[in-house]
Amino acid sequence: MKTCLIVDDSKVIRKVARRIVEDLGFAAEEAADGREALDACQKQTFDAILLDWHMPVMNGLEFLQALRAQPEGVSPVVVFCTTENDIDHIRTAIEAGANEYVMKPFDGEIIQAKFSQVGLL
Repeated sequence: MKTCLIVDDSKVIRKVARRIVEDLGFAAEEAADGREALDACQKQTFDAILLDWHMPVMNGLEFLQALRAQPEGVSPVVVFCTTENDIDHIRTAIEAGANEYVMKPFDGEIIQAKFSQVGLL
């Protein structure tokens, strides 16, 4: 079974995203910030990561840069899920190693489409 780490400081968003990815056949884990996510990635390899930008402790961009710097950090597909919609944020995320970018609010169809585009489904 494929795995997905959901990284968001909002418990509600994590629960909604968890239901979506589990409905798509993924086993889901959750992290409330980038530091928790990085710790989780050092213990387990994930196929996909849904990542928020604005979080306490370590934000999404800092997490992504730290993840991609690790030897195994190039393999997870990272989809930013954020309210940031300007081209500079999108460009920064892609240049840092994000595979896709989704605007909040998102739904199951959007996540399914993005996962299909990046070869997860």
